Amino acid sequence: MKVYLIGAGPGDPGLLTLKGRDILGRADVVVYDYLANDVLLAHAREGAELIYVGKKGGDHTLPQDEINALIVSKAKEGKVVARLKGGDPYMFGRGGEEAEELMEAGLEFEVVPGVTSGIAGPAYAGIPLTHREHSSSVSFVTGHEDPTKPDTAHNWEALAKSASTLVFYMGMKNLPDISRKLIDAGMPKDTPAALVRWGTTGRHRSLASTIGALPEEAQKHGFSAPSLIVVGSVVSLRDKLGWFEKRPLLGKGIVVTRAREQASDSAALLAELGADVIQFPTIEIAPLADYGAVRSAIGKLAEYGLAIFTSVNGVRHFWDQLHALGRDSRALAGLKIAAIGPATAEALKARGIIPDFVPEKYVAEGVAQGLLNLYGGNMAGLKVLLPRAREARDVLPEALAAAGAVVDVLPVYETRPSGQRKDEVLAKLEAGEIQCITFGSSSTVTNFLSLVPVDTLKKYPAVKFACIGPVTAATLEKAGLPCHIQPADFTIPALARELAERL
Repeated sequence: MKVYLIGAGPGDPGLLTLKGRDILGRADVVVYDYLANDVLLAHAREGAELIYVGKKGGDHTLPQDEINALIVSKAKEGKVVARLKGGDPYMFGRGGEEAEELMEAGLEFEVVPGVTSGIAGPAYAGIPLTHREHSSSVSFVTGHEDPTKPDTAHNWEALAKSASTLVFYMGMKNLPDISRKLIDAGMPKDTPAALVRWGTTGRHRSLASTIGALPEEAQKHGFSAPSLIVVGSVVSLRDKLGWFEKRPLLGKGIVVTRAREQASDSAALLAELGADVIQFPTIEIAPLADYGAVRSAIGKLAEYGLAIFTSVNGVRHFWDQLHALGRDSRALAGLKIAAIGPATAEALKARGIIPDFVPEKYVAEGVAQGLLNLYGGNMAGLKVLLPRAREARDVLPEALAAAGAVVDVLPVYETRPSGQRKDEVLAKLEAGEIQCITFGSSSTVTNFLSLVPVDTLKKYPAVKFACIGPVTAATLEKAGLPCHIQPADFTIPALARELAERL
């Protein structure tokens, strides 16, 4: 049994430390809070218990003493517990209190530091906390002192008259008071000051002003928690050094509806462009209950002349069964191999197979026509293996059969409806925080609309719909919604580029 107090970083999932990621991958229980990016939960091992404890500015799902008791009780069950905390555990994160509870309970623990928002948020906003010409020191200050303390712990005169850059955490509720106290203590009203809200995330915003005008400007521009307050002349460098806020999709809420196994690449590409990605998998990829037919087909691979893989998931589940039988890529040595698109081709290459054919148009129709051309329009007697999802379009096998091929459709996985984040998506639609909903297949359209009806979506005319290709777009339009955005190339990278240009 052991407890790890892990700093999740400020919001950008790429800022989680390697050590933190590795511990998440082996923990039995993950206890996480509001400021820990839930994308990080993808690093948790399958079957781990995930417990959300809240900790949103004054609105705690569990009070701190109950969180402490929860961590202790899970560890005493003999489990490895990862306590995932926003930022750094010991920087205004109450990690010290949790560590004390663990010590008193006689439990072993370890602290895994994280990148604190007070450093990362300003850096993403273009504000270096130290600079040879501006500041040689930094003071990190809580803007939310313990209300039970009779006196302030801050020496406001020392803060106001120092040459330090000041960074206030959790200070938005007290911003007018912080501004007044600094000015009353001798700080000039025109001292540069800034706010950084949701720093490092797709919802990142910053505002530069002066300490005197900042409370009014914050209200005018709708700044609220979680925001950092940065005070000092380094703020004057923001316009010159700002880099993150130049990303084309910054602040755009984009829903990714692909299965979680496929969504990570889409989410990463969109996040790199600055988007606030809302992962809402409408389908989940599941193994079959019985793989007898698949193993039988693998045992007869020598009978086939061609195998066609139509998805990364098909490749993965087919290879899982190969390995389960003690075989590897050499089992396909006598077959020609086709892949429906570049992502599937890369999945095959990772397993030592270079596809003989990848179509120019990454849809079933393109594969069918390309293969017909490859075989001169005559596939008479050619035995074709088609590993795919249990439920899929029959365009490809029907076209090949019409050309004389003998096609064995081989289900290797199945898709199931999923909608765990329906309420969150509806709330974000109502709040105007979603600008685009993306669809990577017809099944994602069908399943999404079963959860969020067309009539509901029509209430938000500003929301755009994006589809990876014409078949998916046709499904959307048949349901009564327009496809606003569709790339010329039917790939996720092309869709991301198109979104960056159009949004």
